[in-house]
Amino acid sequence: MTVPPAAPVPTPTAPGALPLLGHAHRLARDPLPFITSLRRHGSVVRIRIGPTAAYVVTDPELTRRVLVTEAGHYAKGGRIIDALRVFFGDGLATVADGDTHLRNRRLMQPMFNKAHVATRGSVMIDQVRSMVEGWRENEKRDVFADMNDLTLAAFLVALFGADLPERLRAEFTVLMPAIMKGAIRQTVLPPWVTRLPLPANRAHAERVARLRDLVDRAIDHHGASLSSTSSDDADTGPTCPHAPPAQGGLFAALLTADRPLTHRHLQDEAITLLTGAIETTGTTLAWTLYEISRHPGVEERLRTELADACGDRPLRHTDLENLPYARQVLQEAIRKYGPAWMVTRTATRDVELGGHRIPEGADVVWSPYLHQHDPARFPAPDVFDPDRWAPHRAPAARGSFLAFGDGRRKCIGENFARTELQIVLAVILQRWSRIELVSRTPRPQAVVTVRPDTMSMRYGRRDTATASSDVPPRS
Repeated sequence: MTVPPAAPVPTPTAPGALPLLGHAHRLARDPLPFITSLRRHGSVVRIRIGPTAAYVVTDPELTRRVLVTEAGHYAKGGRIIDALRVFFGDGLATVADGDTHLRNRRLMQPMFNKAHVATRGSVMIDQVRSMVEGWRENEKRDVFADMNDLTLAAFLVALFGADLPERLRAEFTVLMPAIMKGAIRQTVLPPWVTRLPLPANRAHAERVARLRDLVDRAIDHHGASLSSTSSDDADTGPTCPHAPPAQGGLFAALLTADRPLTHRHLQDEAITLLTGAIETTGTTLAWTLYEISRHPGVEERLRTELADACGDRPLRHTDLENLPYARQVLQEAIRKYGPAWMVTRTATRDVELGGHRIPEGADVVWSPYLHQHDPARFPAPDVFDPDRWAPHRAPAARGSFLAFGDGRRKCIGENFARTELQIVLAVILQRWSRIELVSRTPRPQAVVTVRPDTMSMRYGRRDTATASSDVPPRS
């Protein structure tokens, strides 16, 4: 006897939709409270963005089905990805599922394994230290801007080598923030608006063209450096086949591959890597410094651990493995603040998810921020508690930690991002013994990442601190 298939579970619709707009006003006005509120309506909740329905998955186990066990039914796509594809091209983060994605990921994977990233550790530390030492004591500084500058500079030197001309680095630093603002605008506006000949659209297109020109120049310079290095080192004997030359960078893995990418794909991958490097890591570092400024006990443990690992000498890359509490602090900042808050997939067929029927072509939305603020899995989710990630507690929480995604589209740069985060945090703590928030308490602002709406700090030395610096940090 054949058992008939179970009837689909009715999918609840989130309340508060407006005619024509649907829930777009909530996503624009208060996205984080709105996305986290959906959990109480069910494991899969229907929302409307304009007239179009989307399905938000609030259960992390169902999200893992979307990303891992049933990933073939959910293609990389949706409104956010489609908008970013115009900017990124067919970079690894946006290229459609299939043979091209698989080939490119396999080609790029060696760039981001731990051993390969370690070869760039020293040049990254030197780059970050030179910038942090240039800050003036007690100067009021924009933390979010500083962290983006640091992470971009560190990534450029890791990607293209230590000999990238300063003028190129400076142009990237100026151009990338404007590019990111334009890309964000492209994702939130209706597609037909982004195609109009408006000044903002033309300016964004010109900046993207300029960025591609900069990437070309960096690739050409890097290729010339590799040729020169290969010629100079021709008789030095065998080396590790995956190790970049001393003056090279991670990008050498693509330029010297047996089946290298086309010129356009090299551009696309460089832009994808650069954008991911500054927005997510810069946001995480800004929130980490904010939480350290509010929690003297956390700061003291970090400084003690760093002193035990390094003594009085500057940080070395090999010290990072001896900073487990720093990894916990950074992990908790990633958990609490995202940094990504909404990601989309597209159903490739009519599918069943948790008993709910999702039609072919529908957007399926999942939110790392939502999962990582689930009180059932992270008690008191709004509390900053690095000890959640202590070895005896961490396994219970790991299943709901999805900041880097999962499955075949998991972020390829996770190892690099964690290394870069540790380097920047350690260098700042070594250089400055006093970190003080001088702006009002920042509010999380959901754009592409969950960034602070404002955050200013002063850095100094304890022995030169004024009496006002001894005031307990605001909560």
